[in-house]
Amino acid sequence: MLFDSTTLGTLSLDNRVALAPMTRVSATADGRATEAMAEYYAKFAEGGFSMLVTEGVYTDDAYSQGYLNQPGLVTDDHVDAWTQVTEAVHDAGAPVVAQLMHGGAQTQGNPHVDGETTLAPSTVGPDAEKADAYGGSGEFPEPKRATRADLDTAREGFVDAATNAHEAGFDGVEIHAANGYLLNEFLAADMNQRDDEYGGGPEARVRYPESVVSAVSEAVPDDFVVGVRISQTRVTDEEYAWPEGEDAASVFFERLSAAGADYVHTTEPDATSPTFGDDGPTLAEAAVEHVTEGTVVVANGGLGDPDAARQAVADGADLVTLATSALANPDWPRRVADDDGLTAFDPARFLAPMATISPHERPGEASTADD
Repeated sequence: MLFDSTTLGTLSLDNRVALAPMTRVSATADGRATEAMAEYYAKFAEGGFSMLVTEGVYTDDAYSQGYLNQPGLVTDDHVDAWTQVTEAVHDAGAPVVAQLMHGGAQTQGNPHVDGETTLAPSTVGPDAEKADAYGGSGEFPEPKRATRADLDTAREGFVDAATNAHEAGFDGVEIHAANGYLLNEFLAADMNQRDDEYGGGPEARVRYPESVVSAVSEAVPDDFVVGVRISQTRVTDEEYAWPEGEDAASVFFERLSAAGADYVHTTEPDATSPTFGDDGPTLAEAAVEHVTEGTVVVANGGLGDPDAARQAVADGADLVTLATSALANPDWPRRVADDDGLTAFDPARFLAPMATISPHERPGEASTADD
């Protein structure tokens, strides 16, 4: 089933294996995509991935940028720079979706603000250290509680970035509500301690992310794909779980899909393991159960083993996405289809000491897949 063709909105996909978003902090200091990024993304399309999702792209020039050298979709220069990426990927035969991200309390570097000011639902920040691989150091600061004006600005940023993505030639956008960034913080009961309409039970905690999905969906053309990525866990806390368990998941998946999401992209450290207790469903299985009719479900997390990827599809996911396995095997779909061996992922070759795109990842250099 992995290599059956399928559809996602108006997109026709050659198989059910897509590239997951991965932070690579390889843009220019002012957020422009580069030629190296165009070559980097195109090689995954050439390797047989049926759709690519980019790294998280910042959406406004206020609080959204999460990392130094993160690409943006805010200015005309950003749009022009991304065009070289979308054209390269399309020439290689695949659609490409821009992941739209607001760093929230997990921001590690933002030149648009003074000092280390970050924005979050409440004055609750991650209890963790920043990651050297992404240019951070030290503890996260206590964030500023977002005002209504801040939330309006952030929502408008997502909308503007989505329309900029369309202008840059992307086939869709993925709204990042996973992994501990701003929209995910609204879903999390420990990070969201608001006492207004955006805080409380699952129905209230989903309200702001839902408004972002709805606003983006209404602003872009009907044939432009809109997705949303959701997780319980965070980059800074892989053990976090919604206290309401699957009851929260049912609300989040139904409301976000009904708001206009063409697909829901679930991600957990292990997409094949129960996520609501030992006997509960996986997060992807919960999404299959609770999304509105017609919404595609994408599973991510530890699916680089072909058998695990096949199991995720057999359990109901329409697509799977790969991250580190794709770095080690940019032609993973072709290799698996041909029963060729796969190269094990070596973090030292890709994510250390920095997660920037390495010379060996560009065409014409020695490829990990050929080592």
